[in-house]
Formats: sequence, structure tokens, C-alpha cells
Amino acid sequence: MRKHRLRLTGFLALVLAGCATTPDGRRQVLLVGDDQLNAMGVAAFNEMKANDKTSVVPAKSVYTQCIVNALVTELAPEWQKLPWESQAFAIAEPNAFALPGGKVGINTGLLRVATDQNQLAAVLGHEIGHVVYRHAGERISQQQLAGVGMNLIEAYAGRHASAQRTQLMMAALGVGAQVGVLLPYSRKHESEADRVGQELMAKAGFDPAAAVTLWQNMQTATADKGRSPKLLSTHPDSRQRIHDLQTALPQMTPIYQQARAAGKRPNCG
Repeated sequence: MRKHRLRLTGFLALVLAGCATTPDGRRQVLLVGDDQLNAMGVAAFNEMKANDKTSVVPAKSVYTQCIVNALVTELAPEWQKLPWESQAFAIAEPNAFALPGGKVGINTGLLRVATDQNQLAAVLGHEIGHVVYRHAGERISQQQLAGVGMNLIEAYAGRHASAQRTQLMMAALGVGAQVGVLLPYSRKHESEADRVGQELMAKAGFDPAAAVTLWQNMQTATADKGRSPKLLSTHPDSRQRIHDLQTALPQMTPIYQQARAAGKRPNCG
């Protein structure tokens, strides 16, 4: 009995020590530090670049990096200091992701849906929002609390990771064995990323109305192909998302107008 009590006390101490809050004040349990998360993100990104087909057109990565740079400028200093890096992958499925450590990827197929810099900024702002809100850390912490994620911490170093542990690490971060397969975050995480992403793009001088257009384009792509693109299927309830993004426009438009008046006029192509 004493042993179980000590275990419970240690468990509660671990949870309390990991309490944190999101930028807007939501309480989180984070049992993984930023340094570990960043190392995991870098290891996963390097794994993708080594094993997935990267684009042979450098301009696509440059285009993505230009948008990322504009968005990152609007982040808090702790996030700006990360070594943000972008890579385009030659995969037809429209998808994008951002990993802890400042690693951002897009599939070139996304450029058929996000047809201008504003729409791509909507996607990338959303994905960067996941990083800023430490959603991957919450996912991993939940797995640890469930008793199934203890090996993830050992996997993050990369050089010591077995193939199985690497797969666990990438799944925890929200990516599958290929960039074309992304695992969904929770509905709460998605809503937070939508909100912060739309505000982030507005602050950077990208038109926040393009977030609505982007998801409408996704719905059109669904109708044209008769099936849901993975980016749509892993971001639930697109009709509600479009409604929420439209509802937010009266608050976001003045932020955008102020940014433009201040000379923030991204020209990424």
C-alpha cells in the first residue's frame, strides 16, 4: 500500500511539475521540455528529407521560406530565435506541417490548392500555430501519462533511435512515415491553430480572408476528386472551420489593415 501511495505521489508531482499555459491562458500538462521537443522535430525532419522525395525545384522551397520568414517575424522572441527551415516535397497529396525546432514542410500538391501567397500563409500560419501552442508536446505528454510513450524520449536523439522508435517519434509529432500522411491533432488543437494562424497571417500583412478561400478550395478539390484530401480529412469539420474563420474576419481585418499601413507587404510570389 505504501509503495502504491509513493507511486501516486510521484505521479502527481510529475503532472504538477509539467503544468503550463498556452499563449491565451489554457492550462496544459507538458512532461517534455522544449529542448527535447525541438530535438525530436529536427530528427523527424531529417528523417523525412532523407527518405521522402524532395522537390527538385528550389524555388518552391524558397517561396515557402519567404512566407515562413514573414510569419515568424510576428512571433514572440523565443520562437523567432529557432532556426526556421522550409522544404518542399514532391508529393501530389496537398499537405503541410510544422515541427518543433522550426522545421516546416509542404507537399508540392498543396500549391494547386493554395493558389497564392495569402492562401499558403493561411496553411503555414495554422501549422506554425501548432508549434507555438506546443501541441506536439501535449500529444506526447498524454501518451506518457497513458503509459505508452516512455520510449519517445529515448527516440528523440535520432542517432540512438531504432526504426520502431523513429516511427513512434514521428507519429507523436503528427507525421507518418511519409509526408503525405499526417495524423490529426485534437479538435481543440485545430481550433487554436486556426485562430492563432489567422491572426499571425494578418499581423504579417497577409489577407486573413484567404484562410476562408483556402478551405473553400479544399472543399472544391474534394468535389472534383470524389474523395477528401488528407489535409482536409485530418483537419475535421471543414464547414465549421470556414464558418469560424469567416466569423473572425471583423476582428482580423483591422489587424491586417494596420500591418499593411505599417509597410508589411509580403512579396513572396
